[in-house]
Amino acid sequence: MNITLKNIGRRFNRDWIFRGVNHTFTTGQSYAILGPNGSGKSTLLQVLNGSLAPSEGTIDFTFDDKPVEIDKVFTHLSLAAPYLEVIEEFTLSEMIDFHFKFKNYKPGVDKKEVINLLNLPKSENKLIKYFSSGMKQRLKLILAFCADTPMLMLDEPTSNLDIQGVDWYLNLVQQFAAGRLTIVCSNQEQEYSFCNHRLNIVDYK
Repeated sequence: MNITLKNIGRRFNRDWIFRGVNHTFTTGQSYAILGPNGSGKSTLLQVLNGSLAPSEGTIDFTFDDKPVEIDKVFTHLSLAAPYLEVIEEFTLSEMIDFHFKFKNYKPGVDKKEVINLLNLPKSENKLIKYFSSGMKQRLKLILAFCADTPMLMLDEPTSNLDIQGVDWYLNLVQQFAAGRLTIVCSNQEQEYSFCNHRLNIVDYK
């Protein structure tokens, strides 16, 4: 999956969040979108995943050298972010089943393996509403990593994770990010240290 931005800008009311972004995101590569809190990292990520239209410029998506329509981009994408909701009335088992009605498992992964990777073997029938904030963040991450999509987008991926949770996240990156277009929005180096490209949103103010 490739994403090409040409003179992309986004504003809210009269205030420009960023302007003049020219960049190509290429399959198999990992990118960090950097900047302080409130600088527009998440806004740019929403433009990149097709959920927010740019105010100026053009964005093109291609998969296997074929164009992808903007309303089909979500089928190629897995996203984990603190602002995404999980269905609190579901059990862990039900949440996994629901998610993978819309996405395929990566080869070699099934529900049992997802639960094993979460390190929550006794929580299969526990309601999500009783999960801690860290457990919910782990769940969002594992669903994104284990879905068979060419794009992986992570916004502040270690939010609410402790030191062991950060190590767990980095192990998932090694296992499941290879070969995908991976984009991480962050201002914490531990979250994006593996990324081989950096884009600072401040450069486009």
